[in-house]
Amino acid sequence: MTGPAPHRVGLVAATAAGRRHARTLAAAWPHARLVEADGVADALRTAWAAYDAVVVFLATGAVVRILAPLLGDKRTDPAVVVVDEAARHAVALLGGHAGGANTLAAEVAALLDARPVVTTATDAVDLPGLDTLGWPVEGAVAAVSRAILDGEPVRLVADAVWPLPALPPNVHPEPPAVVDPAATGSGPEPGDGTGGYRVLVTDRIVPVDERTVVLRPPSLVAGVGSSRGVPAAEVEELLRRALAAAGLSPASLRCLASVDVKADEEGIRATADALGVPLRTRPATELATVDVPHPSEVVRAVVGTPSVAEAAALHDGGTLLVPKTASAMATVAVARQAPRGRLAIVGLGPGAADLRTPRAVAELRRAAVVVGLDQYVDQVRDLLRPGTRVLASGLGAEEERARSAVAEATAGHAVALVGSGDAGVYAMASPALEYADERIDVVGVPGVTAALAAAALLGAPIGHDHVYLSLSDLHTPWAAIERRVAAAAEADLVALLYNPRSRARDWQLGAVLATFAEHRPPHTPVGVVRNASRPDEQVHLATLATFDPGVVDMYGLVVVGSSQTRLVGGRMVTPRGYRWRG
Repeated sequence: MTGPAPHRVGLVAATAAGRRHARTLAAAWPHARLVEADGVADALRTAWAAYDAVVVFLATGAVVRILAPLLGDKRTDPAVVVVDEAARHAVALLGGHAGGANTLAAEVAALLDARPVVTTATDAVDLPGLDTLGWPVEGAVAAVSRAILDGEPVRLVADAVWPLPALPPNVHPEPPAVVDPAATGSGPEPGDGTGGYRVLVTDRIVPVDERTVVLRPPSLVAGVGSSRGVPAAEVEELLRRALAAAGLSPASLRCLASVDVKADEEGIRATADALGVPLRTRPATELATVDVPHPSEVVRAVVGTPSVAEAAALHDGGTLLVPKTASAMATVAVARQAPRGRLAIVGLGPGAADLRTPRAVAELRRAAVVVGLDQYVDQVRDLLRPGTRVLASGLGAEEERARSAVAEATAGHAVALVGSGDAGVYAMASPALEYADERIDVVGVPGVTAALAAAALLGAPIGHDHVYLSLSDLHTPWAAIERRVAAAAEADLVALLYNPRSRARDWQLGAVLATFAEHRPPHTPVGVVRNASRPDEQVHLATLATFDPGVVDMYGLVVVGSSQTRLVGGRMVTPRGYRWRG
């Protein structure tokens, strides 16, 4: 299911049971309100006009009859979810994926222990909708979507590689056309003799036909300068005229850009609002460092930079497509930004599906390429969209996986690099970020660590200061590990020991426990959790005096208590106050 969660939700109920269910939602959502009126029909009409989405506790037929006269455009109408009297089903009635109703239905169902009902064709078969990618879309959306659903061949033709989500195998990407980066004008002609369905990804103005969809990537930055008090109509007219002359679509504007002193210029701000893009401003000292083709000493004397429009358009790099163009009170320039790949570094949690975060799931479903250890990828294959390319490898190939993920993102793809627990804790984030540079966008997705999962099973062993230590000497010399263990032991910190013991390293854990025993009483609790949250989960409790390292392998995590840690009711507890109060 896709689509953003609505910001404001109106709740409408006709009966006492419906109001009870509505109050459950209102208690969970600060953005939801129960809408009251003289009758349920008036309440529903009020909610339709005032809220981004509506959850109705009423019969579907009644909702359809009330709302039918109000329907306008699916891109602007509020999403509507209908819930039956017994709260058994949450039906995404209107505003499916693009309006967020499918996502909302799933959230309602989760809170009411109901079943979400989604009939949007692409969502029902787990395909991304062409109008849910977050980009403007033009052309024959319904016809091309139907062709994708029916398995007909569809060509994907793009000016460059953009980080799109996975598309099904019947959508065939073609190598990006060799286009001069500074080229403007019309893009590829839909009627080029090849026939068939096409998805075009371009910022150029292109003709469309009944078998063509055009996706507008956010590739254009418009730099704007002006005199004080410039009318918004003049700025917008100048910009639209400049884009049209260059054969560029305003739907691909990423932002307007200007100098800091224009941050409050109403005409520029109103133009950004009218175009639905942000206004980004930079200090004149920064813009002055940008090399531009048409600097002006007159502008430098007034503003502090020899260029505003061109420098603002080119500040973050790119290629100037529209040089400085002026009207009576405004100047504009337009640059094309190269696509940036996307690397999501995703922590999958300790193993159980219900300990995997919704954000992790969303990133897996957004990715076109998933990279990871084979056993971790196997845990999430059911979440991947059809057409996702999987690069899985075995133990010991961490560097290879990191390099592959960064290379795929650098090539412009949407990539998810997965690891267990949290990807930043003894996992893939560090090696990947050693290779990543500013050419890609990096998104970190935190996960529930093995330490947190193990601690929850043992009780509350990390209620006070604690330290994570890895006993693997593959990347750290054993002498350095010994020093760190000794420091943790002397500091009386609870210690969480990762990679505690393997067939090749069978004596180190015993040596480490002996070091802790030099600084802590023999009754200090020691716990080990093997395969936390997985079907073969095991929990073992002992003390420093009785613990047998032989029960531990690489699938376990060992927790050594501090001198204040106690066993209470069969659970490890480290008090938050350092002096034990029990």
